[in-house]
Amino acid sequence: MGRRKIEIAMVTDSCTRQVTFSKRRTGLFKKANELAILCAVQIAIIVFSPGGKPFSFGHPNVESLVHRFLNQEKAPDEGTSQAAEPRDKSTTEDNLNQQLLDLLKQLNAEEKRGEMLEKMVKAKRAAKGQPPVDQLGLPQLGELKSSLEDLREKLKLRMIDLEVCSAMLLLAAQPPKM
Repeated sequence: MGRRKIEIAMVTDSCTRQVTFSKRRTGLFKKANELAILCAVQIAIIVFSPGGKPFSFGHPNVESLVHRFLNQEKAPDEGTSQAAEPRDKSTTEDNLNQQLLDLLKQLNAEEKRGEMLEKMVKAKRAAKGQPPVDQLGLPQLGELKSSLEDLREKLKLRMIDLEVCSAMLLLAAQPPKM
């Protein structure tokens, strides 16, 4: 099948127009991000939906680029001695943006892990014929809490035992010093 060429004209149906806008806006923002990364450029795009709602994309961010455009400030590459400060600020912003993306990915992964663990706990409780945790009363929650604290203490002791065994094995593997 492949892609087919469509006639570039306004979409008449409002529902179809909104869907087309959403898909193409996403594609436009992805391409802008790729351009910013591949060519190390700063880019800002502001788009208004058919309903009048604004959408924006900026690398490093829209506000600084709009401010620079409106004030016709020189780009950091245009070689003034004051250009080092905006470049440092841009680099810092890029680093912060990257850290934010990394943290958001980590948060997403932890949320998925939490959901998975929650499902596992529900399945284990169901297999044992126990009600879900969110349906337990206060006394039952207290019992569950104390049993979990006991389990934690047992795990700590077991970890200490394993560390001692590991240290003993390492010492036994070393040749005696004379």
